[in-house]
Amino acid sequence: MSAPTVETPRRALAWRPGPVALAGAVAVVLVIAGELVSPGFAGYGQLVNLMRVAAFLGVIAIGQTIVIIAGGGGVDLSVGKVATFAAIIGSRVMAGDDANIVPAVALALLVSAGIGLVNGLGVTLLRIPPFVMTLGMIGVVQGLILAYTGGQASGRAAPALTSLVNGRIVFDLPGLLFLWLLLGLLAVWLLRRTTFGWNLYAVGANRTAAELTGVRPGRTLVLAYVLSATFAGLAGILLLGYTESVFLDLADQYMLPSVAAVVIGGTLLAGGIGGYAGTAVGAIVLTVLQGLLTTLDIGGAWRTVVNGVVLLVLLSLYGRQRRLRS
Repeated sequence: MSAPTVETPRRALAWRPGPVALAGAVAVVLVIAGELVSPGFAGYGQLVNLMRVAAFLGVIAIGQTIVIIAGGGGVDLSVGKVATFAAIIGSRVMAGDDANIVPAVALALLVSAGIGLVNGLGVTLLRIPPFVMTLGMIGVVQGLILAYTGGQASGRAAPALTSLVNGRIVFDLPGLLFLWLLLGLLAVWLLRRTTFGWNLYAVGANRTAAELTGVRPGRTLVLAYVLSATFAGLAGILLLGYTESVFLDLADQYMLPSVAAVVIGGTLLAGGIGGYAGTAVGAIVLTVLQGLLTTLDIGGAWRTVVNGVVLLVLLSLYGRQRRLRS
């Protein structure tokens, strides 16, 4: 009788699901639980609505994923406020006129990118910790919003933008979902198939080693924050198309969920490991969870507790999986 070989444990480890699969399984379990407690929760129309809500978080989290992969404790807490500012600018410039869509979107994204540039320069040149820099930027952007609006948001989304976001295209799916799919594919391509993406992972894994191989960490980090703010601004424009009007805290609530979606998706907060596919699934998990808690009529305080528990459970599973693989 032959002795067992070391291949057995290796094969056992090989089939263990990654963070994306684990998060996806959690989403499926939540949907099933929702259907059990409230028949119709897993209906086609309800699932489409949940996916539409998840799309806004998913787009904002594209930039958050890029910043977190860059490492160094990187996180962009200003994404929610930037998205709000972009929506306010877009609303005022569009003024409900389709002819103004291009200049409105261009100006909103330009301002968003400028805010990201300031964040990036503050982190790289002034050596301000990312948490502090982007937290401070929230106050700066809030001041800019009040100065720009006088405390009263005005304007309206152009009908073409509303139709693009809310209009049903194929299989009764809103255009927003197809936009999210395209942006998600763009994010995956950017991270996995471009020099910038490779440099980003290198900087996140080991900044010193990356610099020794010719990568410029400073420039990579600045571009990461610019992209983060730009995607946040784009999400703000999409939110404007969804709501048709704007208010002064339109997207503020996406600040922490954007970070949670990235973490649930398996991206390491230390940087260097992760990707957008997991983040997209993380956004879906959070949205389905919120939908389930709303169905159960659970209050805001307990929703926060449940969100924290789910996040801790997933992180413990990810940590155990990494130990097994090592």
